[in-house]
Amino acid sequence: MSTRQYVAAAVQLCAGSDKIANLDKVEAFAAEAVRYGARLVVVPEVFLWRGPRAEEHAAAESIPGPSSNRLGELARRLKIHLLAGSILEESGGPKVFNTSVLFDSHGQIVSRYRKIHLFDVDIPEHVTIRESDTRMGGDAVVTAPTELGVIGMSICYDLRFPELYRQLTMSGAEIIAVPSAFTFPTGAAHWELLLRARAIENQVYVIAPDQIGRSPSGVQDFGNSMIVDPWGTPTARAADREMVICAEIDRDYQDRVRRELPCLVHVKLAR
Repeated sequence: MSTRQYVAAAVQLCAGSDKIANLDKVEAFAAEAVRYGARLVVVPEVFLWRGPRAEEHAAAESIPGPSSNRLGELARRLKIHLLAGSILEESGGPKVFNTSVLFDSHGQIVSRYRKIHLFDVDIPEHVTIRESDTRMGGDAVVTAPTELGVIGMSICYDLRFPELYRQLTMSGAEIIAVPSAFTFPTGAAHWELLLRARAIENQVYVIAPDQIGRSPSGVQDFGNSMIVDPWGTPTARAADREMVICAEIDRDYQDRVRRELPCLVHVKLAR
Protein backbone atom coordinates (compact mmCIF):
# COMPACT_ATOMS: atom_id res chain seq x y z
CA MET A 1 0.00 0.00 0.00
CA SER A 2 1.38 3.43 -0.97
CA THR A 3 1.78 6.51 1.18
CA ARG A 4 -1.38 7.86 -0.49
CA GLN A 5 -3.47 4.88 0.59
CA TYR A 6 -2.69 3.27 3.93
CA VAL A 7 -4.26 2.10 7.17
CA ALA A 8 -4.47 4.33 10.25
CA ALA A 9 -5.42 3.25 13.76
CA ALA A 10 -6.92 4.87 16.84
CA VAL A 11 -6.37 3.25 20.24
CA GLN A 12 -9.10 3.52 22.89
CA LEU A 13 -7.79 3.19 26.44
CA CYS A 14 -8.78 3.46 30.07
CA ALA A 15 -5.52 4.83 31.44
CA GLY A 16 -4.70 4.94 35.13
CA SER A 17 -1.88 6.29 37.27
CA ASP A 18 0.59 3.44 36.59
CA LYS A 19 2.77 4.68 33.73
CA ILE A 20 4.39 1.32 33.06
CA ALA A 21 1.04 -0.44 32.82
CA ASN A 22 -0.28 2.26 30.49
CA LEU A 23 2.78 2.03 28.25
CA ASP A 24 2.49 -1.76 28.19
CA LYS A 25 -1.09 -1.43 26.92
CA VAL A 26 -0.05 1.09 24.28
CA GLU A 27 2.66 -1.28 23.06
CA ALA A 28 0.22 -4.19 22.84
CA PHE A 29 -2.44 -2.21 20.97
CA ALA A 30 0.12 -0.65 18.63
CA ALA A 31 1.40 -4.12 17.77
CA GLU A 32 -2.17 -5.24 17.14
CA ALA A 33 -2.72 -2.25 14.86
CA VAL A 34 0.37 -3.17 12.88
CA ARG A 35 -1.01 -6.69 12.39
CA TYR A 36 -4.00 -4.97 10.74
CA GLY A 37 -1.58 -3.11 8.48
CA ALA A 38 -1.54 0.27 10.27
CA ARG A 39 1.23 2.72 9.44
CA LEU A 40 -0.10 5.56 11.60
CA VAL A 41 -1.23 4.89 15.18
CA VAL A 42 -2.83 7.55 17.41
CA VAL A 43 -3.42 7.10 21.15
CA PRO A 44 -5.63 9.23 23.45
CA GLU A 45 -5.06 12.32 25.54
CA VAL A 46 -3.35 11.65 28.91
CA PHE A 47 -2.74 8.04 27.90
CA LEU A 48 0.49 7.96 29.93
CA TRP A 49 -0.87 9.03 33.32
CA ARG A 50 -4.26 9.95 34.78
CA GLY A 51 -4.60 10.62 38.47
CA PRO A 52 -5.52 13.25 41.05
CA ARG A 53 -5.04 16.78 39.74
CA ALA A 54 -2.88 17.65 42.76
CA GLU A 55 -0.34 15.03 41.61
CA GLU A 56 0.01 16.23 38.02
CA HIS A 57 3.15 18.27 38.65
CA ALA A 58 4.90 15.26 40.17
CA ALA A 59 3.77 13.05 37.26
CA ALA A 60 5.04 15.43 34.56
CA GLU A 61 8.13 14.58 32.50
CA SER A 62 10.54 16.27 30.19
CA ILE A 63 10.24 15.63 26.44
CA PRO A 64 12.49 13.93 25.42
CA GLY A 65 12.33 11.91 28.61
CA PRO A 66 11.98 8.33 29.82
CA SER A 67 8.46 7.72 28.51
CA SER A 68 8.90 9.51 25.20
CA ASN A 69 12.13 7.57 24.65
CA ARG A 70 10.24 4.30 25.11
CA LEU A 71 7.55 5.47 22.69
CA GLY A 72 10.16 6.46 20.12
CA GLU A 73 11.70 3.01 20.36
CA LEU A 74 8.23 1.49 19.87
CA ALA A 75 7.67 3.54 16.72
CA ARG A 76 11.10 2.55 15.41
CA ARG A 77 10.61 -1.14 16.18
CA LEU A 78 7.15 -1.30 14.58
CA LYS A 79 8.12 1.05 11.73
CA ILE A 80 5.08 3.28 12.29
CA HIS A 81 4.29 6.92 12.77
CA LEU A 82 3.05 7.10 16.36
CA LEU A 83 1.10 10.06 17.69
CA ALA A 84 1.31 9.98 21.47
CA GLY A 85 -1.97 11.71 22.35
CA SER A 86 -0.68 13.67 25.30
CA ILE A 87 1.97 13.56 27.97
CA LEU A 88 2.03 15.93 30.94
CA GLU A 89 5.18 17.91 30.17
CA GLU A 90 7.30 19.82 32.66
CA SER A 91 7.16 23.57 32.06
CA GLY A 92 9.79 24.74 34.53
CA GLY A 93 7.04 26.22 36.69
CA PRO A 94 4.27 25.01 38.98
CA LYS A 95 1.92 24.14 36.10
CA VAL A 96 2.41 21.60 33.30
CA PHE A 97 1.78 21.49 29.57
CA ASN A 98 -0.53 18.88 28.04
CA THR A 99 1.61 17.87 25.08
CA SER A 100 1.03 15.68 22.04
CA VAL A 101 4.14 14.14 20.44
CA LEU A 102 4.51 12.72 16.94
CA PHE A 103 7.22 10.13 16.24
CA ASP A 104 8.26 9.02 12.77
CA SER A 105 9.01 5.45 11.75
CA HIS A 106 12.65 5.92 12.77
CA GLY A 107 11.57 6.77 16.31
CA GLN A 108 12.45 10.45 16.03
CA ILE A 109 10.26 13.23 17.41
CA VAL A 110 9.08 15.19 14.38
CA SER A 111 6.65 17.55 16.11
CA ARG A 112 5.02 18.35 19.42
CA TYR A 113 1.88 20.29 20.22
CA ARG A 114 0.92 21.88 23.54
CA LYS A 115 -2.84 21.96 24.02
CA ILE A 116 -4.07 25.51 23.51
CA HIS A 117 -7.60 25.43 24.93
CA LEU A 118 -7.94 24.41 28.58
CA PHE A 119 -11.12 22.68 29.75
CA ASP A 120 -12.54 24.90 32.46
CA VAL A 121 -16.25 24.01 32.73
CA ASP A 122 -18.98 23.66 35.31
CA ILE A 123 -22.05 21.73 34.18
CA PRO A 124 -24.11 21.28 37.37
CA GLU A 125 -24.77 17.65 38.34
CA HIS A 126 -22.62 16.43 35.45
CA VAL A 127 -19.01 17.61 35.39
CA THR A 128 -16.84 20.32 36.94
CA ILE A 129 -13.24 20.51 35.75
CA ARG A 130 -10.68 23.33 35.82
CA GLU A 131 -7.64 22.28 33.85
CA SER A 132 -6.12 25.74 34.28
CA ASP A 133 -5.62 25.03 38.00
CA THR A 134 -2.69 22.75 37.16
CA ARG A 135 -1.99 23.20 33.44
CA MET A 136 -0.92 26.00 31.14
CA GLY A 137 -1.89 26.35 27.51
CA GLY A 138 0.32 26.41 24.48
CA ASP A 139 0.13 29.05 21.78
CA ALA A 140 1.35 27.42 18.56
CA VAL A 141 -0.67 25.87 15.72
CA VAL A 142 1.25 22.75 14.72
CA THR A 143 1.26 20.79 11.48
CA ALA A 144 3.75 18.05 10.65
CA PRO A 145 4.67 17.17 7.05
CA THR A 146 5.25 13.41 6.85
CA GLU A 147 5.43 10.80 4.11
CA LEU A 148 1.85 9.85 5.09
CA GLY A 149 0.56 13.38 4.54
CA VAL A 150 0.50 16.58 6.55
CA ILE A 151 -0.77 15.85 10.05
CA GLY A 152 -2.48 18.59 12.05
CA MET A 153 -2.31 18.30 15.82
CA SER A 154 -5.03 19.11 18.35
CA ILE A 155 -6.27 17.77 21.69
CA CYS A 156 -9.78 17.16 23.06
CA TYR A 157 -11.37 20.51 24.08
CA ASP A 158 -9.70 22.12 21.04
CA LEU A 159 -12.44 20.38 19.04
CA ARG A 160 -14.90 23.14 20.01
CA PHE A 161 -12.82 25.87 18.35
CA PRO A 162 -13.23 25.62 14.56
CA GLU A 163 -10.80 28.46 13.90
CA LEU A 164 -7.94 26.21 15.00
CA TYR A 165 -8.93 23.53 12.49
CA ARG A 166 -9.24 26.04 9.68
CA GLN A 167 -5.75 27.30 10.47
CA LEU A 168 -4.45 23.73 10.46
CA THR A 169 -6.08 23.10 7.09
CA MET A 170 -4.80 26.35 5.59
CA SER A 171 -1.35 25.26 6.78
CA GLY A 172 -1.69 22.11 4.68
CA ALA A 173 -3.23 19.55 7.04
CA GLU A 174 -4.72 16.48 5.35
CA ILE A 175 -5.15 14.38 8.50
CA ILE A 176 -6.06 15.92 11.85
CA ALA A 177 -5.61 14.07 15.13
CA VAL A 178 -7.95 14.73 18.06
CA PRO A 179 -6.67 12.57 20.94
CA SER A 180 -9.16 13.04 23.75
CA ALA A 181 -10.47 12.30 27.21
CA PHE A 182 -13.97 13.58 26.41
CA THR A 183 -16.31 13.43 29.38
CA PHE A 184 -19.47 11.34 29.07
CA PRO A 185 -22.08 14.14 29.32
CA THR A 186 -20.37 16.40 26.78
CA GLY A 187 -19.41 13.47 24.58
CA ALA A 188 -22.93 12.07 24.41
CA ALA A 189 -24.17 15.47 23.29
CA HIS A 190 -21.45 16.70 20.95
CA TRP A 191 -18.55 14.29 20.24
CA GLU A 192 -19.67 12.80 16.94
CA LEU A 193 -21.29 16.02 15.73
CA LEU A 194 -18.10 18.01 16.25
CA LEU A 195 -15.78 15.39 14.77
CA ARG A 196 -17.88 15.10 11.64
CA ALA A 197 -18.25 18.87 11.35
CA ARG A 198 -14.49 19.44 11.56
CA ALA A 199 -13.95 16.75 8.88
CA ILE A 200 -16.62 18.20 6.56
CA GLU A 201 -15.61 21.85 6.99
CA ASN A 202 -11.98 21.15 6.24
CA GLN A 203 -12.26 18.08 4.00
CA VAL A 204 -9.74 16.23 6.15
CA TYR A 205 -9.44 12.82 7.74
CA VAL A 206 -10.04 13.05 11.49
CA ILE A 207 -8.52 10.44 13.79
CA ALA A 208 -9.99 10.70 17.28
CA PRO A 209 -8.97 8.17 19.95
CA ASP A 210 -10.78 8.71 23.24
CA GLN A 211 -10.45 7.48 26.79
CA ILE A 212 -13.13 5.02 27.96
CA GLY A 213 -14.37 4.23 31.45
CA ARG A 214 -13.84 6.11 34.70
CA SER A 215 -10.61 7.96 35.42
CA PRO A 216 -8.84 7.73 38.80
CA SER A 217 -10.25 11.19 39.61
CA GLY A 218 -13.79 9.88 39.10
CA VAL A 219 -14.62 11.39 35.70
CA GLN A 220 -16.57 9.12 33.33
CA ASP A 221 -15.20 9.30 29.79
CA PHE A 222 -17.24 8.78 26.64
CA GLY A 223 -15.19 6.43 24.47
CA ASN A 224 -16.66 6.07 20.98
CA SER A 225 -13.25 6.62 19.38
CA MET A 226 -13.72 7.37 15.70
CA ILE A 227 -12.04 7.81 12.34
CA VAL A 228 -13.93 10.12 9.98
CA ASP A 229 -13.27 10.64 6.27
CA PRO A 230 -13.22 13.99 4.38
CA TRP A 231 -16.88 13.61 3.40
CA GLY A 232 -17.79 13.41 7.09
CA THR A 233 -18.50 9.67 7.09
CA PRO A 234 -17.36 7.70 10.16
CA THR A 235 -15.30 4.82 8.77
CA ALA A 236 -14.47 3.22 12.13
CA ARG A 237 -15.98 3.46 15.60
CA ALA A 238 -14.92 1.78 18.85
CA ALA A 239 -17.15 -0.36 21.03
CA ASP A 240 -17.51 0.24 24.77
CA ARG A 241 -14.15 -1.19 25.80
CA GLU A 242 -10.42 -0.77 25.36
CA MET A 243 -9.57 -1.62 21.78
CA VAL A 244 -7.96 -0.51 18.52
CA ILE A 245 -9.90 0.59 15.44
CA CYS A 246 -8.55 0.92 11.92
CA ALA A 247 -9.59 2.58 8.69
CA GLU A 248 -8.05 3.41 5.35
CA ILE A 249 -6.64 6.84 4.63
CA ASP A 250 -7.02 7.51 0.88
CA ARG A 251 -5.47 10.82 -0.10
CA ASP A 252 -6.52 10.36 -3.75
CA TYR A 253 -10.14 10.18 -2.57
CA GLN A 254 -9.52 13.26 -0.44
CA ASP A 255 -8.17 15.12 -3.48
CA ARG A 256 -11.33 14.19 -5.39
CA VAL A 257 -13.59 15.46 -2.59
CA ARG A 258 -11.69 18.75 -2.51
CA ARG A 259 -11.74 19.05 -6.29
CA GLU A 260 -15.44 18.26 -6.78
CA LEU A 261 -16.65 20.39 -3.86
CA PRO A 262 -13.95 23.11 -3.72
CA CYS A 263 -15.09 24.89 -0.56
CA LEU A 264 -11.53 25.39 0.65
CA VAL A 265 -10.82 27.42 -2.51
CA HIS A 266 -13.89 29.54 -1.77
CA VAL A 267 -12.91 30.51 1.79
CA LYS A 268 -13.22 34.31 2.20
CA LEU A 269 -12.70 35.09 5.88
CA ALA A 270 -9.92 32.91 7.26
CA ARG A 271 -6.89 33.76 5.16
